[in-house]
Formats: sequence, structure tokens, C-alpha cells
Amino acid sequence: MDFFVHLAEGFIGMFQKGGEQFVGLVTGIIPTLICLITAVNAFIKFVGEERIERFARMCTGNIILRYTVFPVLSMFFLTNPMAYTFGRFLPEHQKPAFYDSTVSFCHPITGLFPHANPAELFVYMGIATGITNLGLSLGPLAMRYFLVGIVVILIRGVITEYITKMMIRRKEAQATV
Repeated sequence: MDFFVHLAEGFIGMFQKGGEQFVGLVTGIIPTLICLITAVNAFIKFVGEERIERFARMCTGNIILRYTVFPVLSMFFLTNPMAYTFGRFLPEHQKPAFYDSTVSFCHPITGLFPHANPAELFVYMGIATGITNLGLSLGPLAMRYFLVGIVVILIRGVITEYITKMMIRRKEAQATV
């Protein structure tokens, strides 16, 4: 009988923990995201959607700028996870590559701009602790981390865009058969 009681307590305990997690989201990240979304939409309305879209087209018209400047700006200004909303300015076939390059930049930006992804600062700080224990400066580490991150997001963006286009072509070819 004790086994069944323990099983039932564990079963309901799992849902209680899920409820606690849900309450944490409702009182934590969700209001923050709603405020960020509201602020970004207000900024877009204030500046003018035409101007924002013109700037976005300028940044995204070139594949190099699309997967370097655009993700860096989105991560710097909107931070994680709001940064992905910049994808709204891209055509559908470029959105997966933009997401891939932006999400890949979450860590490299933290050395220079910790506000962009404070939840992942522990990754950078772990490395930084080792560097400071060696008596070395963090400036060169942060710059290298940032610059290598830009190279990586460019490579990932270009490759993901290529793969996405290839998959779209295959799907269109299958649809015509």
C-alpha cells in the first residue's frame, strides 16, 4: 500500500512542480516579454514602419550584412529572446537562417555587452575567471569572442539559408509531381 501512496504523491508532485514553473513564467519572463514587445512596437510606430523596413531592407539585402550586422543589432538592441522578432522584416525563406545566426550570437555578445543575454553570462564568466586567474586582461578575450562570433554567425546564416532554399526547391518539386 505504501508503494501506491508514494506513487500517487510523486504523480501529483510532478504536476505541482509544473504549476510552480508555470507561475514562475507568468510572474517572470512573460511580463518582461510583453513589455519588450510593447516597447518595440511603440518604437516602430514612433520612428515609422516605412523607415524601419527601409533600414531592414538595407541590412538584409546583402547576405553578409544579413548574417552579421542584422543579428548583432537585433541582439544588442532587443536582447535575448526578443531579438528574434527582427525576423519579421525578412522573407520567409531567410527567417530560419536569421534565427540560426541570431541564436548563435547569444553567447559571443555577452563579453562586451552583458545586457544582451544576461541569463547566459555564466558561460563567459566561467572562461573569464580562468583568464583573470592567469593574470590576463579580459578585453582581448571579449573582443576575440565577439569577432569569432560574427564569423560563426555569418557561416551559419549562409549555410542555413542555402539548406532552406534547397529544401524549399525539393518541396516545390514534389508538389508538382
